[in-house]
Amino acid sequence: MGGRQKHSDAAKASSTASVTLEDKVSFLSRPEAYRDHPPAVEVVETHMSWVFLTELFAHKLKKPVRHDFLDFRDIESRRHFCEEEVRLNRRLAPDIYIAAVPLALSPGGGLALDGQGEPVDWLVRMKRLPADRMLDRAILARAVEPPDIEGIVALLAQFYDAALPVALPPATYRRRIADAVADQRQVLLRQEFDLPRQLIEAITGRLRKLLTGEARLFDRRVRQGRIIEGHGDLRPEHVFLGPRPAIIDCLEFNRDFRILDWLDELSFLAMECEALGTPEVGEMVLRDVCGRLGDEPPAELVLFYKSFRAMLRAKLAILHLQDDAVRDPGAWRARAESYLRLAGTFVERLI
Repeated sequence: MGGRQKHSDAAKASSTASVTLEDKVSFLSRPEAYRDHPPAVEVVETHMSWVFLTELFAHKLKKPVRHDFLDFRDIESRRHFCEEEVRLNRRLAPDIYIAAVPLALSPGGGLALDGQGEPVDWLVRMKRLPADRMLDRAILARAVEPPDIEGIVALLAQFYDAALPVALPPATYRRRIADAVADQRQVLLRQEFDLPRQLIEAITGRLRKLLTGEARLFDRRVRQGRIIEGHGDLRPEHVFLGPRPAIIDCLEFNRDFRILDWLDELSFLAMECEALGTPEVGEMVLRDVCGRLGDEPPAELVLFYKSFRAMLRAKLAILHLQDDAVRDPGAWRARAESYLRLAGTFVERLI
């Protein structure tokens, strides 16, 4: 009996392993894969996922990839992080995230989304949001109205107010940031990227100097309970402007990336709004959320966090040049240089 069971398990493992990522993407790109029979499926590839958009829903398939900060190579890991993505994003988008659903291999050998059979992968199912009501699109269309900002302010203030402070020694918090700055410097100065060395050194040097010379600014944030488990990736393209506002796509795969000062997170959003040419939108959200929380952050700390986050975005942009499948390396280089220049302007204001 035990031998037959082992043989059966081995056969299942062999059959599921024979389904390639290309097979999954091909199946999920067809309208007949979905129970609501949409007229078409829009397919979007990101660095770590494939996203399949129909009229009503979005389905996200995680790529079986490994990086320093995540490992999605195992199906159980992908299942776990699909479930985590749903759980964590329901904090700021409770009506949007529906479930983690299996992509199954039926006994007849066909694939079925949320069907019977042996799971060959897992996807996040969520409601599709209108693209023109995401904050980045609304900014570019000059379509952001005061009620939109008020809705986001209320959502974020409630979220941060309810978050429990993370117990972290002040020195540990500063060391985490210092290590991240050192990593940004090391990546951006790689010879193959040929980015402006003098600018990178000036920015990272100034950030390190503030961390050590004005340690009290950061230590006070820790002691005041401002370090929480936040969203981790608060960018305009993740902010939905009501009528029931929501914030999607938190960083689900690494809790350390979500442990931060809420001012860091709000400064990140403000920096990205400035990159889009409308600093007033991000500044208003930052100011009003802090006002509701009774938080009066020093201006130099806001500038520090903005520069720090711009450097992170420069680093992530330039690392795309190492992707064999990168389609437009010139665009990624230009993006990295743009974020570097933006980080430099914040450092100039600091000085």
